[in-house]
Amino acid sequence: MTETLGTQHATVDDTSATWYRILRKVGLVYLYSRVCVLAGAAIVAAELRADVNQIKGMANVPFADPHLIGKPVPTSAVSPIIDVLTSWDGLWYMRIVRNGYPQHVQAHVTYDVPDARAAFFPTYPMLVRAVDKVLPGGDTVAALFTNFVLGAIAVLLLGMLARRLYGEQVAAKAMVLGALFPGSFVLSFAYTEALLLVFAMACLWFLMSERWVLAGLMAALATATRPNGLALVLACAVAAAIALRRDRDWKSLAAPLIAPLGFVAFQVWLGQHTGERGVWFRVQSEAWGEGASYGWTAVRRTVEAFSSPLTSPTNLITAASVVTMLLMIFFAYHKRLPLPMVAYCAGILVLMLLPNTATARPRFLFTAFPLFISAAAYLHTVRRDLWPYVIGACSAGLVVLTALYGVFGAIP
Repeated sequence: MTETLGTQHATVDDTSATWYRILRKVGLVYLYSRVCVLAGAAIVAAELRADVNQIKGMANVPFADPHLIGKPVPTSAVSPIIDVLTSWDGLWYMRIVRNGYPQHVQAHVTYDVPDARAAFFPTYPMLVRAVDKVLPGGDTVAALFTNFVLGAIAVLLLGMLARRLYGEQVAAKAMVLGALFPGSFVLSFAYTEALLLVFAMACLWFLMSERWVLAGLMAALATATRPNGLALVLACAVAAAIALRRDRDWKSLAAPLIAPLGFVAFQVWLGQHTGERGVWFRVQSEAWGEGASYGWTAVRRTVEAFSSPLTSPTNLITAASVVTMLLMIFFAYHKRLPLPMVAYCAGILVLMLLPNTATARPRFLFTAFPLFISAAAYLHTVRRDLWPYVIGACSAGLVVLTALYGVFGAIP
């Protein structure tokens, strides 16, 4: 079982000086990656200040942006940067942190009303509330600090998984890729991906160690964090199937049986809290327009990005995500991963392509983190010459993507 799940390379002493040197260097890369995100947010702050200055006193000008007329000029970049880092889904999570979930969801709910927050999962807001109780500065500071720490933990766990499979040098590259990949902007936003990654990485680690109950518990926490955490149920099922076939290890069934309990518990609780069974699915459909396109939305937006370039930032981001996904699959084909990791990635990618609205995105692709291990192994052993270009492209992409989302130029 151990060999099947991919632990055959785990022969390195955990206290090796080389590993600690790698971690110190990767720590600096992680800080650099967060600076890249702040740079993208700062671009937004500068753009906002310029727009407000230009439009100030121009209420009668036909082309003036009505949202900026009368708005005070920011005296510093701090407030606009924080606004960027708590924008989009972050606004909804902060509403849950401050107000909890609605006790009733109105009929024909739309995303313009507070009831729409019922579509968002509870684990991250609960953690932010806990951190806010001990950390000074308010709930916004608590949310951003929590994700900064979770991001660092996720990068470390990614390195530990990669080291277990392919050794220290590949682990170093995997951690750098994880820190700088454009989708890693979510490690600095008030989003839930950072927490999901920590739970998912811990789950896969425990699956590789055949610690079934712990793996199931980590998966259950993940399924209470984001809907795509359900991909871990598939990973647990595959790991259990291998254990049953190879060793007749019936204890392995604990992992897939426990894994979906977080999702189920949230649905049951939310139904009781609002007095409406299945309310989460209704809010997803009515407020957020979620349905199944079975990948057609991603294909259509990708084709439109190539046929009509520079007309839609959202289409360009979708096309870039699809192309990157195909490239990562190519790396995974040449540098194989353990089957539970493959199952997890497959689940993440299917759940990414399935919806009708929010389809292929860098942040969704980012959660398929085992693909970074394959990419790092390929770039380390086959195409080392590409490494500087990959790092440069990722750094630039991280800044640009943050700026695009901050100015609402694309849907994250």
